[in-house]
Amino acid sequence: MAKITVVREHIAWSYANLAAAHSAVNLGASSYGRVNYMVRAKLFKGLVSGSMSMRTLLDDEKVKYRYPKCCCYCGATSRLHMDHLIARSRGGPDSADNVVWSCISCNSSKGNRDVLAWLASKNRMPSILLLRRYLKLVAMYCEHNGLLDLELEKAKDMELPFELMGIPYKLPNPGELKLWVAPVES
Repeated sequence: MAKITVVREHIAWSYANLAAAHSAVNLGASSYGRVNYMVRAKLFKGLVSGSMSMRTLLDDEKVKYRYPKCCCYCGATSRLHMDHLIARSRGGPDSADNVVWSCISCNSSKGNRDVLAWLASKNRMPSILLLRRYLKLVAMYCEHNGLLDLELEKAKDMELPFELMGIPYKLPNPGELKLWVAPVES
């Protein structure tokens, strides 16, 4: 793993790992291979240097229309409500980019907690697409607030609308991950 010292690297490493996982899941791989590690290395280097960037949230919105409308946490299809992925009460943006579908049960259970911490308390991993959206929101917040080049040790103690240190550095094997929480029809 690369030496992580600033917030930009922290987010970039997680996003690059996510891209490697996404490519492995798309190929139906049961474990990561050389190509996945190359994707991760190239993207991490590009994100840190600024020669590459994360795909836009608009790209995620286009993808969202192709997938089943369901709770992005459990896959339920009834009694859906809009939920702020990063809670407004914690400082998350009140924007369409931060809104996802959630069933009333998950919405109530999550409350204003950080989504990754909440899912971890239930021993569940977010889908790749949900984690991708979350990371983009975190990156946008950090960029907007001038935090990307802050030393990670200093950022750990800051009150942020998300749990910065809850962002995963390592993901399970591709066979254990889901692209989306519900099956996608071809």
